[in-house]
Amino acid sequence: MSNSSGQDKQINYIEFNVEDISRAKDFYGTAFGWTFTDYGPAYCEFSDGNLKGGFAHSEGVRSGGPLVILFADDLADALERVKKAGGKISKEIFEFPGGKRFHFVDPEGYELAVWSDK
Repeated sequence: MSNSSGQDKQINYIEFNVEDISRAKDFYGTAFGWTFTDYGPAYCEFSDGNLKGGFAHSEGVRSGGPLVILFADDLADALERVKKAGGKISKEIFEFPGGKRFHFVDPEGYELAVWSDK
């Protein structure tokens, strides 16, 4: 009998420190269709349909850290949705050995990327 959850050594949750939870929810809900569960005024959990994470209220957000990369079936459409939601494109679509991707900065100052194998 195994006691393993099948998730050992896998990324399980991502948390962003944000100055404005409402602004983060608006951006990620509009750009990527994420859903949210509020846990009081200082914390909100998000779900992208596969992975869960959270937005924690924090003053003075700093950039840096690991690059979070999302996947999109239609990269050009994802780029337009990010722009429409208020994201700033920091690297336009470029090719790499696995496909194509672009980088953007969200309204809280985090840089993320979106990639596609098409």
